[in-house]
Amino acid sequence: MEEKTFNMFVYGSMRDPSIFKSVCGLSFGLNPALNHEKLLRAELALLAGYRKVSPDNVYYYAVKKAVAKLEGMIIYDVPFEAFAEIDRYEGKLYERETVTVSTADGEVDAEAYLVSHRSMRRRFGDRFHVNLIHELWLRKRIEKFLKDDTRPGEESQDADTERRARRELLGTTERDLVVSYLDSGTISDYYLEHELDRPYPTIKHLFDEPEAVPYISNYIGLMVKQVMFNQIEQTIQDRYRFEVERLGTSPRYFTRCVSMLIALRMMNANVSAIEMILKQCIDTMPCDGQYDLVDYVKYAVSASDSVFDSRLMRSELERVRVNRQTGIMPMGAELELSNLGFNTIRKDSGSIDHVFDAFKYFEDFRLDILTWKLGGYIDDHGLSSKISRRKGFLEFAPGRLNIMGELSKPATADPWLLNQLIHEICVFYPVKPHSLHLSFQLQKRQRQSQRMLRLSIVKCLFALGGGTELHRSGRLWVSRMGHDEIRQDKYGEELVFARSSKRMSQLRSDGIAERSPSHATTYTQQYKFMRLDARANYEPIIMALKGLQIAYNPADYLTPLQLNSSKRLRNQYEELKEWSDNPTEISRHTRSRFLKIIQHGLMTERNGKPAHQLHYIEWAIEAIDVQLRLFNKEIRMRHG
Repeated sequence: MEEKTFNMFVYGSMRDPSIFKSVCGLSFGLNPALNHEKLLRAELALLAGYRKVSPDNVYYYAVKKAVAKLEGMIIYDVPFEAFAEIDRYEGKLYERETVTVSTADGEVDAEAYLVSHRSMRRRFGDRFHVNLIHELWLRKRIEKFLKDDTRPGEESQDADTERRARRELLGTTERDLVVSYLDSGTISDYYLEHELDRPYPTIKHLFDEPEAVPYISNYIGLMVKQVMFNQIEQTIQDRYRFEVERLGTSPRYFTRCVSMLIALRMMNANVSAIEMILKQCIDTMPCDGQYDLVDYVKYAVSASDSVFDSRLMRSELERVRVNRQTGIMPMGAELELSNLGFNTIRKDSGSIDHVFDAFKYFEDFRLDILTWKLGGYIDDHGLSSKISRRKGFLEFAPGRLNIMGELSKPATADPWLLNQLIHEICVFYPVKPHSLHLSFQLQKRQRQSQRMLRLSIVKCLFALGGGTELHRSGRLWVSRMGHDEIRQDKYGEELVFARSSKRMSQLRSDGIAERSPSHATTYTQQYKFMRLDARANYEPIIMALKGLQIAYNPADYLTPLQLNSSKRLRNQYEELKEWSDNPTEISRHTRSRFLKIIQHGLMTERNGKPAHQLHYIEWAIEAIDVQLRLFNKEIRMRHG
């Protein structure tokens, strides 16, 4: 009688041939000797619909997750008798099931030891919440480390404040640990302590730099305000995460956007109280070198508790619930702020920022760490080769997780929420708004069929958001074009109006294919022509660009290659420059065609059907039309 055998999929400790042999007396290899009866053949394999977790930091468990895939090995022809010992080794928590795995030669059925969400919750409690297991468990380990390492054993309020302050100054470290943990499945205690065991940063050296001294108090005020925002946002995450998640926040997006919006609005609604706190901070702890960075952070942590109002928080949460307009297309935004405007990156301008010195000391005050939730960064448009002490725009991109690794997630699929976030960021920071970039995620099929924008469409978009301003001569002009803010000459003359780019949402690459998982790589179309203004409502233009993206699928506009290879585009570019310098009205025919394209896109966002309610789409179309009509009216008034 022929011996019955089964294939077996392994993904944890059993991938080690020595452990497998100690359990059942057999071993395996990728290229075994065919005549060795106790050496089985194995090869690399993937199990779709599962991910590997390790809540106890000891054993690996495979649990269901629709968009994931689990790397492992398939061992062929394991004798039926061997499974008795393997069952005993795996224990009662695992259940042996037949699954289909993918190999280099195709799909193969195999036995695998899996676990259910129910059994994991029963075993590990709040360390295995379906959505939060990795993040919550890791954050608890970080909290335990700080409690054991910062004034260990002391339970006073001051000791707690110092721990919270230290955690603020480890913000990006904690973020990177969480991102890495979500991708890899586990982080050892040794590695965790190695990453977190860092000395307090200091600003003492700045008091010995005469050119830095005039700016220190301004930076401290900004830093204290930022820490207060961080603390309020974290309180919302800790106390009201269930309510926030009920609003439909998805791991596909940067899930802090709702809590960040509420925290920003709570801070912006209490401007006088915040200003009093900042003044009291400087009065209590003068900027004379006696106090260090951590002292000001501790002050901000304590002050945040007095500002938090649970009733106001719930009111803002209800406001989000009532007004949200979630669609399908993932979106993001980048905001550039500067007191110098377009002169920020012009070395010969002679302009001086008397408040922050163009953010030269941004990293000295660890604002690169403290602003991580909002994707804070100093952008000098590539003018400086130095990593620190560079001057540039103060830039925010909610969802940007890692600057150097270009790691990011979309902020939201809600145009209302994105517009609110843009507005509140502009109000919150004591820096003049300058420019806005909006990005929209592309579907794979869209990358192959992009179309060049018509000149009439480009004019409509400039009329909506290109910064129409009154020139000193008295005429109206499109300032984003007029100041050459979106024209570059680095690789030949180009107009950086719209560009597509690749984004990553995971750090870890696929162990088998040595490339990032396909679901972690996305492509976006980013529009860079908009002027940023705290008074503006960007909801209509967000809807306009989304509808245009769906219906028209625009290509890059205008690259050096496009201009060098097409006389038609060069003529179009010259006409656009002339129009921007002395704009004329948008014709009724152009407006009508532009609005029809947008409407068609919005009405087909969800697989040929609208993703938003029809009355919201109608409002957006009408709001876009009104803005174009107002542009025409302004032209008539100024040029009439």
